[in-house]
Amino acid sequence: MDNHFQEVYDDVEKAIDYAFQGKFVLKFYEYLKIRNTKKVEIEKFIESSTVNNINSVILDLDGYLEGGADNIHRQLREAYGHIPKPQARKIRNYLFDILEDARRYDNDRRPGRRKKQSK
Repeated sequence: MDNHFQEVYDDVEKAIDYAFQGKFVLKFYEYLKIRNTKKVEIEKFIESSTVNNINSVILDLDGYLEGGADNIHRQLREAYGHIPKPQARKIRNYLFDILEDARRYDNDRRPGRRKKQSK
């Protein structure tokens, strides 16, 4: 993995930690634009274990928000019970937005999608 792009993974991990503290600091699409992230880099990110972990947390939070009396929901309540459900919903949406921003950036970086400079 490119060490230059490693900082993106680190920043996303920090943003996740901050989200669980109630701080939503990363606007991922804008961040990728400012970095002038290459298409190949964002494609690797989308396929990375970091994204898989974010997906897992989203699914866990969905289960926690859904509630239920079975064993899985009890485990989710034990894991996330310290987070009020409105806050858990915000975290879940924030993490989902990070993934959506990555996909949107990847889509926008397809060939032929560049905006022409006007005179």
